[in-house]
Amino acid sequence: MTTPTDVDLQRAVAEEFLALGDLLDTLPEARWDTPSLCEGWRVREVVAHMTMAARYSAAEFYAELQASNGDFTHLSNRIAASDAGLSCQALVDNMREEAMHQWTPPGGGYSGALNHVVIHGLDITVPLGAARRSSDDTIRAVLDDLTHGGTHEHFGFDLEGKRLRATDIDWTFGSGALVSGSAQDLALFMCGRRLPPGRIHGQP
Repeated sequence: MTTPTDVDLQRAVAEEFLALGDLLDTLPEARWDTPSLCEGWRVREVVAHMTMAARYSAAEFYAELQASNGDFTHLSNRIAASDAGLSCQALVDNMREEAMHQWTPPGGGYSGALNHVVIHGLDITVPLGAARRSSDDTIRAVLDDLTHGGTHEHFGFDLEGKRLRATDIDWTFGSGALVSGSAQDLALFMCGRRLPPGRIHGQP
């Protein structure tokens, strides 16, 4: 399997933002209040969080972070709560802005940006029951970064003694007790999301 380049990853980031924007463009406004997989956030808070880079320059972001005493979680919750009040169309337009397609999180590169848009996209589409699915190459890149890149550790997920196997693409990782599910569900599982029963098999 060829390792994706930064060009590949950046293209995938743009495709994910555009596809999610198209889906949300057709979503009735009342459904923007659907609880997401991010605890305490509705769809609109997740979208507001995802698209911060379209509304805040780097200098403005660090000023906001300083106002939150360097606590990124506090900053995220504060900005998500305030910017969720923007119109649905404004938030969709933010997803389509070039700034989002070129954005990378501090120290995360395009792999981090892809994780961001894919996982938060699933935080939205799973509760909505939307059928949109990332491409095999995209979700495989996310799974590889979550496991080989160590991103899972940020969510307290322990890979020790587990063999992960996707049921819808050719992807496995690790050894030990089998934990299986669709590629997207495995990604959410490693990121600490609570999924409906029956979507992950072999879960401790």
